[in-house]
Amino acid sequence: MKKLIFIFLSFLTLSTTTLKANEGMWLPMFIKTLNIADMQKMGLLLTADELYNPNQPSLKDAIVGLSTGPTPQGYFCTSELVSSKGLLFTNHHCGYDYIQKHSTVDHDYLKDGFWAKSFDEELPNEGLTASVLVYMADVTDSIIPQLNDTMSEADRSKKVSEIESKLKKQASEEGKYNVVIKGFFAGNEYYMFVYQVYKDVRLVGAPPSSIGKFGGDTDNWMWPRHTGDFSIFRIYTAPDGSPAEYSKDNVPLKPKHYLPISLDGVKKDDFAMIWGFPGSTERYLTSYGIQFKMNDYFPPLIEVFGKKLEVWKKHMEASQAVKIKYASNYAGIANAWKYFIGQQRGVKKNHVLQKKQNFEKSFTNWVDASDARKAKYGEALPLIKEAYGKMSEKFVPLVVGSIAGLQGSDAISMAQSLSGLETKLEKLKKEKKKDKKEKIEKRIKKSTKKLTEGMAEMFKDYDMATDKDVFAAMTKMYYDKMPANMHPEILDKLAQKFKGDFNALADYVYTTSFIPDSNKYKVFLANPKLKTLKKDPLFQLMQGYLKNIMAASTSYKESQSTMKKGTRLWEAGIRAMQPNKKFYPDANSTLRFTYGKVLDYYPSDAVHYDYVTHLKGVMEKEDPTNDEFIVPAKLKELYETKDFGPYGEDGKLITDFLTTNDITGGNSGSPVINAKGELIGLAFDGNWEAMSGDLAYEKVLQRTICVDVRYVLFIIDKFANDPRLIDELTIHKAMPQPSHVEQLEEVPAD
Repeated sequence: MKKLIFIFLSFLTLSTTTLKANEGMWLPMFIKTLNIADMQKMGLLLTADELYNPNQPSLKDAIVGLSTGPTPQGYFCTSELVSSKGLLFTNHHCGYDYIQKHSTVDHDYLKDGFWAKSFDEELPNEGLTASVLVYMADVTDSIIPQLNDTMSEADRSKKVSEIESKLKKQASEEGKYNVVIKGFFAGNEYYMFVYQVYKDVRLVGAPPSSIGKFGGDTDNWMWPRHTGDFSIFRIYTAPDGSPAEYSKDNVPLKPKHYLPISLDGVKKDDFAMIWGFPGSTERYLTSYGIQFKMNDYFPPLIEVFGKKLEVWKKHMEASQAVKIKYASNYAGIANAWKYFIGQQRGVKKNHVLQKKQNFEKSFTNWVDASDARKAKYGEALPLIKEAYGKMSEKFVPLVVGSIAGLQGSDAISMAQSLSGLETKLEKLKKEKKKDKKEKIEKRIKKSTKKLTEGMAEMFKDYDMATDKDVFAAMTKMYYDKMPANMHPEILDKLAQKFKGDFNALADYVYTTSFIPDSNKYKVFLANPKLKTLKKDPLFQLMQGYLKNIMAASTSYKESQSTMKKGTRLWEAGIRAMQPNKKFYPDANSTLRFTYGKVLDYYPSDAVHYDYVTHLKGVMEKEDPTNDEFIVPAKLKELYETKDFGPYGEDGKLITDFLTTNDITGGNSGSPVINAKGELIGLAFDGNWEAMSGDLAYEKVLQRTICVDVRYVLFIIDKFANDPRLIDELTIHKAMPQPSHVEQLEEVPAD
């Protein structure tokens, strides 16, 4: 059944190799000049051209960015091609939103899992796209010489946009490719990325959440971990191999390269590299930025998200239907909420602020030692300090106004979608000429038709009782946290009317407004009246929130020109100060690779964490009363009978492992690759002790948590009993040769 390719290697291979961990999210186009020698010393057996070559198939052709649009500028997750038929592996949490969209109470794929038994059963996902990098290029010399220090930041941005538009048009080959150009090192360099975007991506398989999300929010960002965090998709193309919108006539992609899978497993100090699309880091952030995050950024986000999660959870625990509806949104907010808590904790425990301040003292001393340096870089830190001072004044109102106000409840967001219709109704009211009125009426009819058609999607994952309670909690938070002069007039009137009882206020609003009720909403769209819309309490609140946010954001944006200039000078200065250091740019959702090793760690005094976990740990964590720690009966049976197939070793089955690779959000689903270019796991998380790693790399503590690919195959093969997918993969297993061969005396034939 399984395609096993046995590679006969000496048992001594790599056994004497000394490995070290490397910080950095590196651009593949510089692999020959910056990284390949180090990687090969650490154990890599491939050449630079086998990893990145724009002119012939290479490993980079197997790395796929997942996004929600046809011309993505960034990617929410990474995936990898693992078969000649366009099969993709990624994380369960990356596919979670799409698994949820296909789920119903009768077919709850989040709870029960999903396995397509044929190509025809693979499920399309509207809007999901998969991008493969064709090539990247340095376009700094096409942009920087056309800029100068006398330009304002607005003029500078405008000029950069003009040049980028021309470069993109030329490289797109009349729309064949999606071209993205981004600034690096705060706008000191620019690089172009040319992608092939595939628009037909189908769900193939996913384990139940009791495997794919085992440990839930409790274990999120934690080690030891026992999560089978994977899901499976497939890219389809037109019959000629070109990207195409979904069609039943489409065929599986024939990729330039896909990753073979290794059954060899991992050992301590093994070489490991990860390729993917890390979203955002701020490693060059100053101490002023750290103080801003600690004082102004983290606290309101943690408080608002925490309250929303609390309300959602109450309703989700009471109803399976509500649980399915809000599962994806809850998971996303919960992940961010815990991330912010962890970052705040990590900054304190790892003394990030003090380290930044010490470095800035060194930088200032270096600048002050030369008049030329003072003239060139002397403004950097003062400008940054000034910008953060301005940002701090309006940031908390901006966050609370946005998240507790304008995005506080789904109904408020629904109200915002009616803003365009209100504008047209206003024009109709003012217009006196019959012919012009008729044109406006046609535009209104077109708008209402579009809004009506969008209702099914808008109300699909909506529960009025849940949303009403969220509205009550968020409205109270807005009222309590925002300055009185930023309260919409209607909010103060309602708060006074109901004497500060925000549950009663919510009952009134959701009874009076037509927006939260799909039937009333549809009736309104059938014959929209301006007076009805303007009198609606939710619409009035939305307009008040929007007005205040616009005012706060204007003040906030005023600081950004100062920030951009200061940051550009800062990053140029610190690189000039350290001319012999290899610098990597902050993550910005472009293709990167990181290399390191499989390694354990010591999180605190007298505590040691091993580098692997086992299925035994799943059983030890089992709690039938807690959704986060339920263990499927079949998984328990496989464990008890030790039916691990070729995926176990020594009577055990490894679930997850640790590496020293340098990753962040966006790397979720990234392939973990061994020295031979084989897939050994999928990256899915970082560790709690190094949550400040996006702001300052933690050399001793930082780890990447990965699901072992053998656990993935075990779930597909033994748990889901899906040999179709196993047969499709190319699976390698190295067989050791004996250290010596005993010479046997040849026996003459009779």
